[in-house]
Amino acid sequence: MIVPIVEGHAERESIPVFVRRLLNDQGVHNIPVRSGFRVHRDKVVKPGELERTVETALSEANARALILILDADDDCPATLGATLLGRGVVSAAGHPLGVVLAKKELEAWFIAGIESLRGQRGIRDDATCPADPESIQGAKGWLTQHMEGGRTYVEVDDQPALITIFDYVTAAPRSRSLRKFLAEVTSLRHALAVEP
Repeated sequence: MIVPIVEGHAERESIPVFVRRLLNDQGVHNIPVRSGFRVHRDKVVKPGELERTVETALSEANARALILILDADDDCPATLGATLLGRGVVSAAGHPLGVVLAKKELEAWFIAGIESLRGQRGIRDDATCPADPESIQGAKGWLTQHMEGGRTYVEVDDQPALITIFDYVTAAPRSRSLRKFLAEVTSLRHALAVEP
């Protein structure tokens, strides 16, 4: 079983759905994915907290691999991600661990694939991906600005819905952190020695 470690209520639901979607698209249907193991982002980056979280997540029955996904916010995803991975692998004690920090916010992934979301959940038919979607400060606000009829992006409702339908293949070349997430899920699949 893969255990996603996530920071929000929306991610608790949406990330397992996305991991299952990716595995299914790779022809893998026999790796269970637990609902997200929720942590507070500001807490888990503190010394000792990630280590405790990894140990607790691995104490779940049948837990064999972990993937940590957080918003980088204003931190450098590469720097903080490497630091967290270095700390987490010690506590993971040989279990596969992936660490991904979405640059700024996970919602930038939806902006990277916005054309595939036109007409869905209020996304306008003329919504177009900007040149660098991961540079947007306030991706949730950007999504609201590109919704029809004064609709507002509501993370806990819209994120789980959008993650099931956005075209991640088209979005990936526009989002380095999305490419990292896709690679980490594939790496976990290989580490669990499951081939399609």
